[in-house]
Amino acid sequence: MLDWLKNKLRPIEVRSSGAGYTAQVMAARDSYVSGRRGVAELTATVQSCVSLWEGGFAMADVTGTDLLTRQSMAMIARSIALNGEAVFLITELGLVPATDWDVTTRDGRPRAYRLSIPEAGGGRTVTVLAPEVLHLRIGSDALTPWIGTAPLRRSSLTGALLHAVESALGETFENAPLGSQIVPLPDTGADDMATLRGAFKGRRGSTLVIEGVAQATAAGMNPQIGQKPDQLSPDLSKSMTAETLAAAREGILMAYGVLPSLVNRAATGPVIREAQRQLAIWTLQPIAALLADEATAKLGGAVTIDTIRPLQAFDAGGRARAVSTIIKMMAEAKEAGLAPADVSGAMRMVDWER
Repeated sequence: MLDWLKNKLRPIEVRSSGAGYTAQVMAARDSYVSGRRGVAELTATVQSCVSLWEGGFAMADVTGTDLLTRQSMAMIARSIALNGEAVFLITELGLVPATDWDVTTRDGRPRAYRLSIPEAGGGRTVTVLAPEVLHLRIGSDALTPWIGTAPLRRSSLTGALLHAVESALGETFENAPLGSQIVPLPDTGADDMATLRGAFKGRRGSTLVIEGVAQATAAGMNPQIGQKPDQLSPDLSKSMTAETLAAAREGILMAYGVLPSLVNRAATGPVIREAQRQLAIWTLQPIAALLADEATAKLGGAVTIDTIRPLQAFDAGGRARAVSTIIKMMAEAKEAGLAPADVSGAMRMVDWER
């Protein structure tokens, strides 16, 4: 009887794995998205960079496997751009994305995963070994090599600055008395002043004030002399808002490997092509190579991914000029009676001197 009473009075211990839907909703913004407030991804600058990554991966040439479809490649690009890593379960029907995962490691390498798979009627949890999971991660450090880091998390200060400036601008244009004025008029009765206020159209938040001027002028003088309307609109130029916003945007663009000249209004064709080459060669192609190595190790066949050719990220004009120069040189050498070997040696000498 005493044991029964002790069991009844003993508090029940309840544990949670932390991998359910509620845990995902609570921790998603804090764990995956950078920025001090966790909303830096809501800016147009970040979404433009993510769209460039997504489009570049969707256009990539994939050889050696049929699992990396264009839709899967686009989801992988968006996931690594916002989260720094992408986890997909390898099944006989294709790649299945995971919304949340726990991992166990040995020697810093994943051994097994517990994945949360999204479903229309509610997610499900599966436990699989590492060879059954395609796990791409970027920005990993030596402390946690099994975890990727998003560009926004690596530049959280700039992301917070961009969010702060855009939020301040949004609040200013929403609440500030833009276009409102203080119009000086002679003093009169309260009813007449209310009638005058109601006669003005386009007032914003009843911020249009009509002030009396008789008390500010000497007796017997015209109260309108030296008076003029005063603007209530804030002067944002003194706060260097435009310069700060441009600097924050350029910092985010560079964090994603996008040259700021790509979004410059005065940019011309050559500048756009160089920005595309920079993005494809130095940002997308290395990530594609990491994905190709992961796919080769997990899918059992050699997989190659090319983002440069589909994006036309090469100097077509420079190649055309080079070919034209070579053809012209060969024609002149033929007229001069030089052998092809002599022409090739001369070309190698010119390349060595350069």
